[in-house]
Order: sequence, then C-alpha cells, then structure tokens
Amino acid sequence: MNTKELHLAQMDALLRNAASHPLPQRPPAGWLRAIREALGMTSAVLAVRLKITGSGVRKLEQAEAADAITLGTLRRAAEALDCELQYTLVPKRPLREMRRQQALRLAHQWQQRAGRTMALEAQTVAAPAAAAEQRLEAMAEEILRTSGTRLWD
Repeated sequence: MNTKELHLAQMDALLRNAASHPLPQRPPAGWLRAIREALGMTSAVLAVRLKITGSGVRKLEQAEAADAITLGTLRRAAEALDCELQYTLVPKRPLREMRRQQALRLAHQWQQRAGRTMALEAQTVAAPAAAAEQRLEAMAEEILRTSGTRLWD
C-alpha cells in the first residue's frame, strides 16, 4: 500500500468515528452566547477577558450566529469562556467511496467522448451491457491508480 492509500485509509477510519458521534446542534443564538449565559457571565465580563468592548462581544455573538465569524476569533472567544473549540469536517460518505464515484464519473465521460468520436467516424461497436460496465470499472480503477490530484479536474 502506497503512502496516499495509507493516508486515505487512515482518514476514513478517523472520520468514520467522528460520523458516529454527531455534534449537538448549535443553539439559535450561537454557542458563545449560550455558554456565556449558562455560566451567568455578562457580556461586559467576557469583553474584559477578550480585551474588547461590550458591543464587540455582541458583534462576535451575532457573527457566530450568522456563520460569519473566523475560526481564529471563535477559538479566542472559546478560550475566554474556558472552553476549547473542536473543529472537523465529516464527509457524508467514506472518502474512498467519494474518490471511486468521481473516478466512475470521469470514466463515463471519457467513454461517452470516445463513443461520440467513433460514431462520427462510423466506427460504432455494439457491446453487451456487462462488457461496457466492466470497461467502465477498469477505466475507473486506472484513473484512481494514475490520476492523483487530477481526479478532480
């Protein structure tokens, strides 16, 4: 197994665990405000901890609720609340499956192009559906083996 395959397998294993433990849904007003209020902390106290103004805290809370806050700012605010920011992307399907589907899409596109070219040159070849499917699978495997980052071009 080459290093790229190993990395893919490791990421799939790591993310499989993350997908089975979904994070709680963010409160409507955002985590910053929800945790600050649960702690009984005023925005003025949080402002002092962050070395910003009270209105700055309100802007941070609004920005988080609107998905307009940077990770760095959110991390700093989390630390001021004695929290840690946990951040991850959880794929909806295993990464290996995502790569295979993309390779099949490319193989299908290439097969269609070749078929159009052959039709223009009056060289159509009728093949059983099973044989065409096998060729498509073989092309996808070749794409996965050789394409690297070009898979997503």
